[in-house]
Amino acid sequence: MNMSGLLSALFLLLIQGSLAQRVRVEPEVMSYPGHTVTLRCQFPNPGENQLTQVSWIFEPTDAERTNIAVFHPSFGANYPTKSPLAGRVRFISDPPTLDNPSIQIKDVKMTDEGRYICEYATYPSGNEQGVSSLIMLAKPNNTATTVTVTAGKTPVIVARCESSNGRPAAAISWSTALNGNEATPTKKDNPDNTVTVQSTYMLAPQPADNGKDISCVVSHRTLSQPETFPMKLVVEYPPQVQIVGYDNNWYRGQTNAYLTCQADGNPAPISVTWKTLSGLMPETVQLKENRLAVQKVDDTINTTFICEVKNSLGYGRDQVTIFVRDFRQSAPGAATGAIIGAVLCVIILVAIIATTIVMVRKRQRKNTDRPPTHKPPPPMKTYSYSDRPSISKSVSDPELMHHETENEEPMTDLSAYYDDKDHHEPSWEDKQTPYHDDRDEEAMMGEEGIYYITSPAARGSSFMSPAVVV
Repeated sequence: MNMSGLLSALFLLLIQGSLAQRVRVEPEVMSYPGHTVTLRCQFPNPGENQLTQVSWIFEPTDAERTNIAVFHPSFGANYPTKSPLAGRVRFISDPPTLDNPSIQIKDVKMTDEGRYICEYATYPSGNEQGVSSLIMLAKPNNTATTVTVTAGKTPVIVARCESSNGRPAAAISWSTALNGNEATPTKKDNPDNTVTVQSTYMLAPQPADNGKDISCVVSHRTLSQPETFPMKLVVEYPPQVQIVGYDNNWYRGQTNAYLTCQADGNPAPISVTWKTLSGLMPETVQLKENRLAVQKVDDTINTTFICEVKNSLGYGRDQVTIFVRDFRQSAPGAATGAIIGAVLCVIILVAIIATTIVMVRKRQRKNTDRPPTHKPPPPMKTYSYSDRPSISKSVSDPELMHHETENEEPMTDLSAYYDDKDHHEPSWEDKQTPYHDDRDEEAMMGEEGIYYITSPAARGSSFMSPAVVV
């Protein structure tokens, strides 16, 4: 039974929704204060229903609904006097009709925002209605300002931005490179149904933040693009002082030496005072505002100069101690430094080249001192006179030549495997080489056909085979 009742109720709601859609209206209408707005309504297809009356009902956001216009074909149009829109609402057609009961509201106000219901009384189906929402837009008044603050470690408000009397509420954001925080925006509803939005920017201001850029950006439905307000922070701080001009090379007899007291403060410094640590100002010193000039440097300049600067927040100071030298020190110029650098580069390059050459030669000498890695082929052994048979044939005999070839045997020459330590220089007699030419060979041939055969000398020693008689 419960499920059946729930289905029945849902069916009735669907029917009512479909019937309500038969009244044609504009779901949403936007307008600005002081304008005239039109709310349209129509019942295009009543079917078998008979239209008897049409009424417009205003339902504010936070108030009860009220009839603002009624039309009956027999009794005409009626505008209740207790309506908040009395005197500002009327039907478009005159006289009105049930086919087109649209209305106009002139000089609309922000309080006119809400729901407007066009309701038909029909027979036999009953009342049917359509709802239009009137949305009031109000362009806000946007402003942004910075707040003058004093430098410190505690976060304070340094800038404010406000969008007042807008509808709907505006959105505010900040654009800056500062390392601060945006406070949560606050909203305030005004009696005329507008909204005021305020936003602040918090920062622990430092002297370096003075003059930094910060921008407030306001976005709203009535603006074609966000409105930007560029500003510069104002941070006040006592003077920050620095003395410049002393290069640690002042010498006796020097003329036109200067010290300058540079000060930065907000508000601007109002006074600059020069003092010495001893309390006495040298006679050769001339003072003019933030500049101290020394006409001629002498031993009285060997002192500590103090510069004090004041503004409305306080004062700052700096000091410098002067040491007067006997003579001026010459500092190496840019050209001297370049020459020194070039000489050092050349020295380094020469050292690298020399080291490379030494290493290469050392490696070559090491490779030369090593023993040979291969053995030379053994020399051919020749017969001595005692080993050879007696031959009475001529050298040109083929049999003899064939016999000598067959009897030759290889002999290992042990003197070839010598070491550098065992090697000795040949004597003067060994170095004497006899004169040799073609005529000597002919002289070695005798009348009897004797031919002398010699063998090459071995390394470190020599021997000669005896003559062979042919």
